[in-house]
Amino acid sequence: MFGWLRKRRDARSIPDGMWRHVLARYPFLAARSPREQQRLRELAAQFLATKQFHGANGLVITDAVALAIAGQAVLPVLNLGLAWYDDFVGIVVHPAEVVARRTVTDEHGVVHDYDEVLAGEAMQGGPVMLNWSDVDSAGRTAEQGYNVVIHEFIHKIDMRDGLADGCPPLASRAARDAWLAVMRCEYEAFREKVIIAERFGGAPTWLDPYGATEIDEFFAVACEAYFVNRQRFEAEFPALLPLLDGFFGPSGAIAS
Repeated sequence: MFGWLRKRRDARSIPDGMWRHVLARYPFLAARSPREQQRLRELAAQFLATKQFHGANGLVITDAVALAIAGQAVLPVLNLGLAWYDDFVGIVVHPAEVVARRTVTDEHGVVHDYDEVLAGEAMQGGPVMLNWSDVDSAGRTAEQGYNVVIHEFIHKIDMRDGLADGCPPLASRAARDAWLAVMRCEYEAFREKVIIAERFGGAPTWLDPYGATEIDEFFAVACEAYFVNRQRFEAEFPALLPLLDGFFGPSGAIAS
């Protein structure tokens, strides 16, 4: 199972070679300033020391697998701190996407069963589920603004106040109202673009159209792009950039 990590459960530092490998695989981490890279490395070590990884469907959790996840997971909390992730311990990693059986009851009381393909899932007060295929390819998919690790950990941040509503816990009701005013406006505009693309042959959106399903998914999808392809995100969503910068802080900015 683990090599270095198993021996160093109280690890305060990540070996240089292992960290250089992570930076080489994920350019959006390597693009950070030296100070931010050092902070990411420290947070990733703390993350690895406090979380429990579980492989599913035959996947073996190696140091490389765990560190790849940790390095990406701590990016959103670079300035917020790991306390934002203190409501869970477990991280379950599948080799690829999984199919989950769902049951819902509609407003007429009719029960519907269906299958849903999941790239990942974050559960309220519970573990995070990821798939290694998407984690592994995150360096390549950053161009499309896609990152499953950041997506699911943004959901964790969103749900800390008990609500999955596209708004993280904020200091006041006024701050929350101001946040949601911007987020809802951008969500509705994006949703309209997705509808035009899917139903009327309009131009496809750069951001994953899955973000049009609910406002909390829009928040998570937007944050993926914000952290891994800031330049394109700024061009596509200029109104969201100051909102996210104000919450996440300088971690959103790439070193010049």
